Amino acid sequence: MEFKVESMRALCELKNDCNINGIDIDKDDFVEQRDTDPENAEDYGCGNMTATIICHTSGILEKYKISSEEYYEVANKIASELSFGYCGWCI
Repeated sequence: MEFKVESMRALCELKNDCNINGIDIDKDDFVEQRDTDPENAEDYGCGNMTATIICHTSGILEKYKISSEEYYEVANKIASELSFGYCGWCI
């Protein structure tokens, strides 16, 4: 398996060229991303942006041509890139 995962430094997204085995990554196939502390965020910012790994389906494994172990390897990298706590970049 070959993959590339990198976030857009000032945005809550992956870069457009992120892929697994040449297939563009949809982050929603791997994580649920949300602000877990919005009451402590500035307007148009996040209090605690967190990406939590979700369970895979056989369809997701087939889509990216990966095993369950490879899924979690990629999901951990995505979660790490997209979990960054407080942010005020959207102001």
